[in-house]
Amino acid sequence: MARGTGATDETLLGWTTVTAAPRRPAVLVALLAVLLVVVSACSSGDTTEPAATSSSAAETTPTELPVEAVEWTDCTADIAPIIAGRPGSDRALTFGCGQIEVPLSYDDPTGPTLSLFAVRAVSATQADRIGSLVVNPGGPGLSATDAAVQSALTLPDGVLGRFDVVGVDPRGVGLSQPVECIPADTKDQLTAADPRPTSADQLDTAFALADDVAEGCVDQYGAGLGAFSTVDSARDLDRVRQAVGDTQLTYLGYSYGTTLGSTYAELFPQNVRALVLDGAVDPDADRQEAAEAQAQGFEAAFDAFAANCTSLVGGCPVGADPRTFVGDLLTQSATTPIPSSRAGETRQATPGLVLAAVRSALYNPAAWPQLAQSLASAQAGDSAGVLTLADTFTGRADDGTYTNTIDANITISCSDTEESYSQSDVRALVAAWGTQYPLFGADAALSLYTCTPWDAPRTPLPERTAEGAAPILVIGTQGDPVTPLPGAVDMAADLESGVLLTWQGSGHTAYPKNQCVVDTVDAYLVDGTAPAADVTCPA
Repeated sequence: MARGTGATDETLLGWTTVTAAPRRPAVLVALLAVLLVVVSACSSGDTTEPAATSSSAAETTPTELPVEAVEWTDCTADIAPIIAGRPGSDRALTFGCGQIEVPLSYDDPTGPTLSLFAVRAVSATQADRIGSLVVNPGGPGLSATDAAVQSALTLPDGVLGRFDVVGVDPRGVGLSQPVECIPADTKDQLTAADPRPTSADQLDTAFALADDVAEGCVDQYGAGLGAFSTVDSARDLDRVRQAVGDTQLTYLGYSYGTTLGSTYAELFPQNVRALVLDGAVDPDADRQEAAEAQAQGFEAAFDAFAANCTSLVGGCPVGADPRTFVGDLLTQSATTPIPSSRAGETRQATPGLVLAAVRSALYNPAAWPQLAQSLASAQAGDSAGVLTLADTFTGRADDGTYTNTIDANITISCSDTEESYSQSDVRALVAAWGTQYPLFGADAALSLYTCTPWDAPRTPLPERTAEGAAPILVIGTQGDPVTPLPGAVDMAADLESGVLLTWQGSGHTAYPKNQCVVDTVDAYLVDGTAPAADVTCPA
C-alpha cells in the first residue's frame, strides 16, 4: 500500500500513520516501557476487551456521569533518566502518572469501561495557576503521554509557569487499551514495499497486503474496532477535563490533534476555554482530495529541500539534481537493496524505506542536512542513515519491534470514515498521480484503499462549526507538506469562532518554532482572548 493521506496526517503503505508535531525524539520511545511498569503498578488488574459498539456523532451524550479526580502517582524518578541531557531537562519539573476511566461505549455509559493512561508535568516555577493544558500530538496513534513530557521540556516559560501540562493517550493508543493487531513482520513488509508500483502484479500484492491487515484486525477485535473512533475520543476528552478539575478545556492539538480538538468543540462548545489547533487537517476535504493535497505538499517540500541543498557553499551531497538522484536511488534499491553498516542490522534498504527516510526528514527542515548525507551514503552502499530516518518515521525500535502507532492509526482512521475506493478506482489514480506527483503520487493514491476492506463499525466525523464556542485559534504553515495550509484556512472558516494564524515558514506545524507565533499563542492561552482578526507571522 502507500504513504498518502485520508482525513488524517499521513499514511504508511496505506495506513494513515505516523508523525505529527512535535515529532517524538527517539529517546522518548523508551518512555513507553517505563510508563508500562508504572501503569501496571497502578492498575487494578481489570482489563476490558472492546465489545461491539457504535456511537452517533450527532448525539452528544451528556457527561453528567460521575467522574473521579485523577489520583496522580509521582513518577518523576521513572521519567527523569529518560530525559536527562535533553534540552529543557534542566527545568525543575515533577511528573505524575494516573488513569482515567471512560465508558467503552457512550451508548451504554454505565457499562464496561476503558482505562486511559495520563501523565502530568508541573513546573516548580508555576504561579497563578490557570489550570491544565491538555496536549495531543496527532497521528492518529501518537502517544499524548510522550507529548506531555516533551512539551514540558519545550513549551515557553510563560505557558509552563501557568499550566499543568497533561497528556492522555487516547483510547487504543500507547498505554490506553492499545490496539495491537498487525505483527511486526507485516509492518516490515509494509514499510519495505515499493511506493511507486508500476505493474499490475505489484498493485495486486499491495491490495492483498491491505486485505490481510484488515482481516487480521477484524479477526482479533471484531466489531469492537468501532470503539476507537475520534468521536468517542472527543467524549473521553470531556471526562479528562473533569478528571483534572477544570470547568472548561484548554487544549493544544497538533495535526490529527486538530481533528480531535475540533470534534470536541462541536460536541461540547460550552466547555471550550481555549483551543490551539496547529497544523489543521482540512475538515472539508474528502479522502481523495486530502491525499492529493498531501502528495502535492510533499513534492513542494522536496523541491524546497533540493533548492536549499544545492545552494550550500560546499555543494550538495546528492549533487546538482536531488530529484533525479532520489529517483535513481529508488531504482537502485529496487534492483539491489542496500545493506547497512549498523551493528546487528539485517535489513537492506528498499524503495519503501528510502522514501520513508525522505518523508521523515521533510517534516522538519532541521533534518534536511541529515537527509542529504544519508541519501549520499546509501547511494555509495551504506543505508544506515536511511534506516535511522525511516525507523524514526515508522516507530520501529532497534530490536525490530514497533509501537502500536500503525495499528491505532489504521483503526481510528477507518473508524472515522465511510468512504470506500475500489481497486479499479485506485489503479487509475496510481497511474495518474504517479505521473503528476512523481515521488509521492502513487503512494498517496494507494492509501485510498486502506479502509475499503475494513469490516467494522464506522462513526463518521461530524461537520464542525462549534456554534457557541469561545474563540478558537487555528494555525497553518505555508510550507507544511503534511497538513497543507488550505486545511487551516478551511477549518478557521468552518468554525464559527475560528481565528486563523498563518506562519510563512516550512515544515509540519508552527508552535513554538517562531517568536511571532509564540507571542500570539501564549497570549491566547494565558488570557483566553484570541486575536481580533487573522494574523500572519513571517518566516
